Amino acid sequence: MKLKLGIGVILAVLGLWLTGCQSAGSNDSGALNQTEAVSGTNGSSSTQESSGTQESSSTNESNTNHVHDEEDDHNHDHEHHHDHNHGHNHDHDEEAEAIYKGFFEDSQVQNRTLSDWEGDWQSVYPYLLDGTLDEVFAHKAEDSGKMTAEEYKEYYDVGYKTDTKRIVIEGDTVTFFTKGQQRSGKYQSDGYEILTYEAGNRGVRYIFKSVEEVEGLPRYIQFSDHRINPSKSDHFHLYWGDDRKALLEEVTNWPTYYPSDMDGHSIAHEMMAH
Repeated sequence: MKLKLGIGVILAVLGLWLTGCQSAGSNDSGALNQTEAVSGTNGSSSTQESSGTQESSSTNESNTNHVHDEEDDHNHDHEHHHDHNHGHNHDHDEEAEAIYKGFFEDSQVQNRTLSDWEGDWQSVYPYLLDGTLDEVFAHKAEDSGKMTAEEYKEYYDVGYKTDTKRIVIEGDTVTFFTKGQQRSGKYQSDGYEILTYEAGNRGVRYIFKSVEEVEGLPRYIQFSDHRINPSKSDHFHLYWGDDRKALLEEVTNWPTYYPSDMDGHSIAHEMMAH
C-alpha cells in the first residue's frame, strides 16, 4: 500500500511538472507569434496607412491640379490672345530695343528692298534750325547727363545738316529735292554692310546703286534706320555719294528723314520716345 501511494505521489508530481512545461511552452510560442503578428500588423498597417495616405494625397493633388488646370484652361481660353501677345511682344520689344541700340548677331541681318523706304520724306534739319527740336536736346541732356542741351544741338547740327530738304521714293525711283531743283534716278540693291562703331555697338548700311549714271545724282545711297531685316521704315539716316567705301567711313554727317506729312512737334516727340 505504501509502495502504491509513493508511486502515485511521484506520478502526480511528474504530471504537474509536465503540465507546467507545456504551459510555459505555449506562452512562449504565443508571445512570439503575437510579437510577429504585431510587427506584421504594424508593418502592414504602416504600409497600408502610408500607401493609403500617399494614394489619397496623390489623388487630392491630382484633383487639385485637375481643377487648377481647368481654371487655367478657362482663363487661357479667355486670355490666350492677350497673354500670348504680351509675352511675344515683350520678347520682341526687348530684341527690337537691343537691335535699335546696335546690338545684334550677324545671323539676324537680312537683305532689304527699296520698298522699305518708299514714301515722301522730309529732312529734319530745318526743324533744328528753327528751334523746334530744342526740346529734344533738352530731353537728351536731362536723360543722359553726358552733354548739355546746347552741346547736343551742336552735335546734331553736324549730323543732320543737308541741302536736300525732301526725298521721294517710288518703286525703284528716288527723287532728290535739293536747292530748289529735283533730280530722279533708278536704283538697285547693292547689298549691305555691317559696321562696328567706336562705342562697341553696330549698324547696318543698306546700299543701293544707280542703274545708270545721272548728272547731279549720287552713284550710291546708303540707308541706316536701326533695322536689320525687311520692315517698313518710319525714319532713316541717308548717306550718298559716288564712292561706296568712303561713304561707309562717314559717321559724322547723317541727314535724317521723317515722313513729309509729320509736323515738327510730332517729329520731336517721336525722337524723344527713343
